Amino acid sequence: MKKHIPNTITCCNLISGCIATYFAFQGDYPLALIFIVIGAVFDFFDGMVARLLHVSSPIGKELDSLADDITFGFAPSAIIFSYLCSFHIHLLFVPFLAFVMAAFSALRLAKFNLDERQALGFIGLPTPANALFWGSLIVGLDLNGYTFEGLEWVILAGMFISCYLLIAEIPMFALKFKHWGWKGNEIKYIFILSCVPILLLLGLFGLAVIIAWYVILSVATNKTTTKPE
Repeated sequence: MKKHIPNTITCCNLISGCIATYFAFQGDYPLALIFIVIGAVFDFFDGMVARLLHVSSPIGKELDSLADDITFGFAPSAIIFSYLCSFHIHLLFVPFLAFVMAAFSALRLAKFNLDERQALGFIGLPTPANALFWGSLIVGLDLNGYTFEGLEWVILAGMFISCYLLIAEIPMFALKFKHWGWKGNEIKYIFILSCVPILLLLGLFGLAVIIAWYVILSVATNKTTTKPE
């Protein structure tokens, strides 16, 4: 019985992504983002439970990637698609470019499954972080009514940049701790502590700022720790 628990949690992640996609197509971006966050919570716990119960399996790994591409690939793409449709863009095919991100998310997940370098960190932007960034950004823009001429093209350009970051060979830290001491975990603790005031000040929109800060911190840390040849 216990061997089915992790996969059930993973399926809850997938279902959350499906619900998020529904609300995205309805133009209810806050609810779409909330279900992406719920999916991220399930995604965090499925692997942990599998390790605790010692029931990790190849099928669980594949199911996890499928669920992640729905929740963190297709759902945020649907949010961008729906938001771009609201601009009544002259070239009607343009909003469909949003789904390119779902394809890059799938590619990133496939690479992650095969890459043995990503045990304690990430190479490229993790799909949950990318999904939270776009969900939060669109929520912030929509709720505040913030717009300007050409915003739709800026969003598309940003989306293609995030597609690159998903598969880029850029090391990014993970919030995984070998120990709880300060030494060796400085960047992780600085990041966690800085997230609190950002969320308190900006609410859901703060998630976009946090993810941008995560990328900047990862790149800056990588440059300072990489020795020149």
